[in-house]
Amino acid sequence: MTHILTALVAICVLILAIVVDLLLGDPSPNNPEKYTYKLHPTVLMGNLTRALEPKFKSANPKIEKFGGVVLALIIIFAFTLPVYFGLFLIYTWLGLLFYALVAVLILKFTICIKLETDWAKAAAKALESEDLTEAKKYSHFSRRDSKDLVSSQVSSAVIESMAENLIDFKLSPIISYAFFGVSGAIAFRAINTLDGMVGFKDREHINMGWFSANLDTVVNYVPARFTAVLIVLASAIIGEDYKNAWAIAKRDHAKTPSRNHGWPMAAMAGALRVQLEKPGQYILGEPTEPLTPDKIVSALRIRNAAIMLCVLLALPVIILTRLYFFPY
Repeated sequence: MTHILTALVAICVLILAIVVDLLLGDPSPNNPEKYTYKLHPTVLMGNLTRALEPKFKSANPKIEKFGGVVLALIIIFAFTLPVYFGLFLIYTWLGLLFYALVAVLILKFTICIKLETDWAKAAAKALESEDLTEAKKYSHFSRRDSKDLVSSQVSSAVIESMAENLIDFKLSPIISYAFFGVSGAIAFRAINTLDGMVGFKDREHINMGWFSANLDTVVNYVPARFTAVLIVLASAIIGEDYKNAWAIAKRDHAKTPSRNHGWPMAAMAGALRVQLEKPGQYILGEPTEPLTPDKIVSALRIRNAAIMLCVLLALPVIILTRLYFFPY
């Protein structure tokens, strides 16, 4: 009976964490001076990575690669172990209710839905009003220079980011939580943050970031392909072109530099029947329909349906893991 109650609480923790995010969102990186932004766990992970990185630099590539492994392990364990043992102590000494309250708060920090939703809607509204300057403010989270982007390219940047972030900031944390609890979601967030900080192939990070980049690829390998499948299913549910979504996902997923992110981006392009492009790097899908601002709204609908499907599919996994593997 105790394990059944714990499993039900674990389900409530996931649902409440999502609800809290939908209500409160995340602090915007456009206001980095605010304490709410500075104290966000993802920001703290990034700052610690930035502070420690110079200590593992070396002129010897092999030594620097080893330093990259040590750096990654330090960041992962520095955040995961306190969460694991902290929740264990709360669960043991203070009970299930206090555990649930803290777990909801921590898990919420691994999920980001509202901030991206607000930005996507703002970009669509600005493009609809033909205010390209305003719209460009919301394309920067796709890691590209928006200076020379035209309207359709801004729409593409926003949609690509939503598809990519569907893995990193939504489904992977949910899947990690389903299998490994709150500490699993935190471990994933640390791995993903490391990839975003040092996982580049430029001269500065090619050795330091190789482990972080490959680790992120490994942990996201299955979720990325699962996300593409969910986009296809979500498209079928809400009336988008699910057949084209799967066809384009299979055809174009390998066109992006990332082994993982091409799957959901290509699936989204197919579902919307549009062509997504990062100038000079890749083109996904076919321009069957024009890439108008309303496609951003359609992409949001697909994204939201995919999140709901993921949560529903995560519920039996949560029950099984809490009943048979670990109680908290």
